[in-house]
Amino acid sequence: MIKTRKQGLIFALLTVIITVPCFVFYCLSIENGGILNVNFKFALTLIPIEFVLAYLSEVFIASPLAIKLAFKAIDPKKNSPMIVESAIICATVGIMCPWMSFLATILYKGVFPVLVFNDVTWKLSSFMINFIPNFLQTVVLNFPFAFFTQIFFIQPIVRRIFKCIFYKESPVK
Repeated sequence: MIKTRKQGLIFALLTVIITVPCFVFYCLSIENGGILNVNFKFALTLIPIEFVLAYLSEVFIASPLAIKLAFKAIDPKKNSPMIVESAIICATVGIMCPWMSFLATILYKGVFPVLVFNDVTWKLSSFMINFIPNFLQTVVLNFPFAFFTQIFFIQPIVRRIFKCIFYKESPVK
């Protein structure tokens, strides 16, 4: 489906444009105990930061590595395009979920709340002691959401938009 580097960059951009707001609201809802109006205020600050981090991670790390991992598991010449795309999506989620959960642990429970939200209860020692448990909990909570939204919601929408941009359908005869 993706044939050029430019198409790959646009595909990654479309994916990140849809994925980042979903995950910011999801993580804020978990952190704040539900969907609250305050999540929208915090999201305006977090979405641009996570967007840049996610796009750079997707383009330079996750996408190339996910393709290599997927092609180790399946043969793109023998399997249908749907199986190939699904394998790449699964590999991408397997890479991006722990990485973005690591960044989210820092952004939501680390230094960022002090700098932006003036959370006076935050302490560096507490953050360092609780980092690994918080990180593991974030991965466990994010992975099912990441997997199912990518497989059933985000990637089908991104592929539809991508096809509309790059593949002109022939007129009906």
